[in-house]
Amino acid sequence: MTENLSKYHDCFGAADVLLPENCDLQRWAVIACDQFTSQPEYWDRVDSLTEGVPSAGHLILPECRLSTSERAIEDIHETMADYVGRGLLRTYRDSFVYVERTLHSGQVRRGLIGMVDLEQYDYSGAVDAAVRATEQTVAERIPPRMAVRRGASLELPHVLLLCNDERGEVIETLTARRDRLKKLYDFELMLGGGHIAGWLVDGEEKRALERRIAEYEQRERQKHPNARLLYAVGDGNHSLATAKACYEELKAQHPDQDFTRHPARYALCELNNIHDPSQVFEPIHRIVKHCDTESLIRDLMERLNAPKGTPVPWVGGGKSGTLCIPEEGELLPLALLQRELDRWLAENEGEIDYIHGDAALHALEHEAGSVGFRLPAIDKESLFPGILSGGVLPRKTFSMGEAEEKRYYLEARKILP
Repeated sequence: MTENLSKYHDCFGAADVLLPENCDLQRWAVIACDQFTSQPEYWDRVDSLTEGVPSAGHLILPECRLSTSERAIEDIHETMADYVGRGLLRTYRDSFVYVERTLHSGQVRRGLIGMVDLEQYDYSGAVDAAVRATEQTVAERIPPRMAVRRGASLELPHVLLLCNDERGEVIETLTARRDRLKKLYDFELMLGGGHIAGWLVDGEEKRALERRIAEYEQRERQKHPNARLLYAVGDGNHSLATAKACYEELKAQHPDQDFTRHPARYALCELNNIHDPSQVFEPIHRIVKHCDTESLIRDLMERLNAPKGTPVPWVGGGKSGTLCIPEEGELLPLALLQRELDRWLAENEGEIDYIHGDAALHALEHEAGSVGFRLPAIDKESLFPGILSGGVLPRKTFSMGEAEEKRYYLEARKILP
């Protein structure tokens, strides 16, 4: 390539990555905070495993506890300062971390830890952003998370960012070169999370990787000259949206400050290739709890059921059946179901939750006053074309793997100067 590529690789790049030292990594790493929201007993088990030892579990707030007291958030911030002050975290400056996560299927999901530029990211649906949300962002879910991030000295990422690297030249190239890299960790994750290993990418290997990232970004820009989509948020969109909202708030509070290199401008995340065979898009099921199950099902059958359509099995109130959701030009049939559930819940008692995995839904859908809906999976190959066409998926449309396969908090990064 003859064009100078340096101006292109400003979306995703190396970071000052923090990793714990002299800690039990199996008890340090805990799963993403937005998992097991209807199973608080999972987080009780995490508490038992991490009690009295350094752990990322003491630095995050599980989503099922977001309504907790301000004291819990203060404890998180104080623990962050304590870990940094005690020297528990080692800094790997201006580096990437190449990650291999062995899943229950035996497949290996390859990832790359780096940081994304929040100036390039948009979650409002703008069609010219280089980094975009893939699902509708629920505005009311952001302020509670901002309360945790606001004032925090560290961030721990569970965001999975997707690239559309059909050639497999950005991340996959590191697989054959990992023996040249320094291994940083290699252990079993707690509570059935599988195995994880990570290698440091610095020096000349980092510079070669940066060139490949720049070439990937240039290819994508040339492929779609009227659209700037380079990366899509595969998982953790509300977490990244929170980082963006906190950054914009900080800029508004200090209009005269230069934020060009401010650490809050960036967010740590793991980059994955959507074309990696290990990337399986699992559906996220719906369950409506504390409701009049007969009224809900009767309403949906009257308004949504069609002779032909996409079948969505349901179980609740001691009964079961199937909705056939019609085709109405929506991006996904799920959009119709979500619209009708939102409408019904606005007029009736009940609350909706989003469930990862068939087993977790099965455990909940037989509870009194609950109806569970089993959603089909989407085709991952349609994701980038759908976003480029201006589409945005309904919230909680897909999950990258089962609940236990979500990203665990392991690396960290300072977000205060």
